[in-house]
Amino acid sequence: MACGSNEGSGGNGKTAEADLGSPALSTPSATPESDRPRIHLPADLSYTFEWPRTGDTDQDAVLADVEQSIKAVDLAIVNQDPLDKAYLRYHVGEAAAATQKFIQAYVDENARVTGAYRFYAAVVDVRGESHASFTYCEDQGKAYDMYLNPKKIDKTAVTKNSYVLYSTKLSKNADGVWVV
Repeated sequence: MACGSNEGSGGNGKTAEADLGSPALSTPSATPESDRPRIHLPADLSYTFEWPRTGDTDQDAVLADVEQSIKAVDLAIVNQDPLDKAYLRYHVGEAAAATQKFIQAYVDENARVTGAYRFYAAVVDVRGESHASFTYCEDQGKAYDMYLNPKKIDKTAVTKNSYVLYSTKLSKNADGVWVV
């Protein structure tokens, strides 16, 4: 699987505009929305998730929880908090430790993320009742690091490195949340 610029964009090589409106998926898992962290990000961060509903309850729950997981990590970066509770709802064990280090690197640089992210080419494989694998692509072509003091956005040119392939394992926790 490759994550080139033409993937998931209708073959025209253009990046879809970020949707700041309603989320692409509602979370159909067993955990009520009220038990999930509220993730409010600054207006300068936007996301497009080009992975429509599959019609399968478990696969759709994985997709929805991964969306929240991605946003929760960015919230921790924005909040400059490597122990932010929102991302810890979606990351456990070694994944939580690695994510903490990732967030800490932004804190150490007094920086955060800004811009538009696009996610596409999702492949979900649910195994049994509580295990799944998930691969997807991320287009970082319009996403940047923003240094906070002095405030400066590090705009970089779009290259082949602007497209990232992720592969992860998830499990459903006792609350019905798919966690990395």
